[in-house]
Amino acid sequence: MTIGTQDILIKHNARWLMDIAADAMLIADADGHILMANPAAERLFGYTRDEFTTFTVEDLIPQRFRASHSDKRADYVKQPSNRTMGTEPGIVGFRQDGGEFAADVSLSPLEEGQVLATVYNITRHKQAELALVAARELAESIVTTIQEALVVLDADDRVISANRVFYRVFRLTEEETLGQVFFELHQRQWDIPELRQLLAEVLPQQRKVDAFELQHKFPGIGSRTVLISARLIEGASNRSALTVLTLLNITGRKRLEAEQARMIHELKSVNEELTNFAYVVSHDLKAPLRAIGSLADWIAADQQDRLDAEGQEHLRLLIQRVRRMDALIDGVLRYSRIGRIHEAAVEVDLNEVLHEVIDSLAPPAHIAVRIAAGLPSIWVEKTAVQQVLQNLIANAIRYLDKPQGRIEIDCADQGESWRFNVADNGPGIEARHFERIFQLFQTLNSRDRVESTGVGLAIVKKIVEQHGGLVWVESVPGQGSTFFFTLPKTIPKTPKGEAK
Repeated sequence: MTIGTQDILIKHNARWLMDIAADAMLIADADGHILMANPAAERLFGYTRDEFTTFTVEDLIPQRFRASHSDKRADYVKQPSNRTMGTEPGIVGFRQDGGEFAADVSLSPLEEGQVLATVYNITRHKQAELALVAARELAESIVTTIQEALVVLDADDRVISANRVFYRVFRLTEEETLGQVFFELHQRQWDIPELRQLLAEVLPQQRKVDAFELQHKFPGIGSRTVLISARLIEGASNRSALTVLTLLNITGRKRLEAEQARMIHELKSVNEELTNFAYVVSHDLKAPLRAIGSLADWIAADQQDRLDAEGQEHLRLLIQRVRRMDALIDGVLRYSRIGRIHEAAVEVDLNEVLHEVIDSLAPPAHIAVRIAAGLPSIWVEKTAVQQVLQNLIANAIRYLDKPQGRIEIDCADQGESWRFNVADNGPGIEARHFERIFQLFQTLNSRDRVESTGVGLAIVKKIVEQHGGLVWVESVPGQGSTFFFTLPKTIPKTPKGEAK
């Protein structure tokens, strides 16, 4: 076989090897002209084999990199060797459609200054690297900004990562922490039997532990209550598993909870004392009041002829004020009972309840009471809603000053609650008194002119608010007032204000 025939066979075998190669391959001369390209290169760059032979290698990279690449190619021709160019900047492929891709290029010198270039499309690899970097940056930012102390342990319980909160709260530095066994940190401050058991026995079985509360006296720090959450992150083997601990210092919260519990206990005691006081005072006041009332009634009946007009008026005022005092004591007792005794919520027909209330109040003939048609049945404590309606309607009757009085009662569905209103055409109330009238013992008229204890609206407000509702008034002086109150459709099991 002649030398020429050998060259032909070598070239034929080279082309055959390039054609079956999965990676893009190009052969270029010392000036960068492309002499040969394989099918994989055609698919990668989008050019035909014949088109490749009209290009230089610089035509296959973006314009912005061509000048620097030409210089590097000249340097390679001077000192050819087998090497890759992927670590050098500017290795970007340029396709026929104008698209670009990240590339690694392996170079192998051939005869007569020719070079074999194998081009690898590493776009997906680069994208994966960028995604990994972004994920790491995100994870680092989360670890940095998280409010809990965070520490990551390897399979040997050595600290491989911790955030700034951990270092600050437990007074450690990175040098004292990273690479060290967690249980041996700073005078073995974490060498706690309960925590060792958690990590060695509980965590491997459950894979995660939430809200494990640990109280411990840390050396150099003092007593702390720490809320611990643990996660086991499995690796390819048991030796590559990681443990992530989040440690929330809740010492301050526990202190506040203890203080709150103490204050609630004190409040219960005060409420009980006030309740007992109300009962005792009312009982002690009621007895002499009854005696005074009985004596005044006897004098009025037996000594009427002996008293002049002024004496009879004084006696009448005495009896009136004794009765008012008796009513006031009853009102205080009713007010003190609110929130202590509760009935079960039942379905109450408002039409029925309102008729019962109005019959018990017996409005004078000149006052017309109108109840809106088709009022709903609601779930509520019956006695509570009776008290509220009775006080509002009684107030409207008591203060009506028109020859033809009018009281209207209605109810509206507001989705999650019912809104009730009791409107009258009475004297009205100035806006500056809107809040005052709901306070205990407050009344806007002289008690000798209009008999009132000033307790009724305070009872309304307390009942409504303890059942999760609101109460308010809208009024125009001289034209009348409308009292509104709401009740939620779902009555709380424990109304607001009741101590458990």
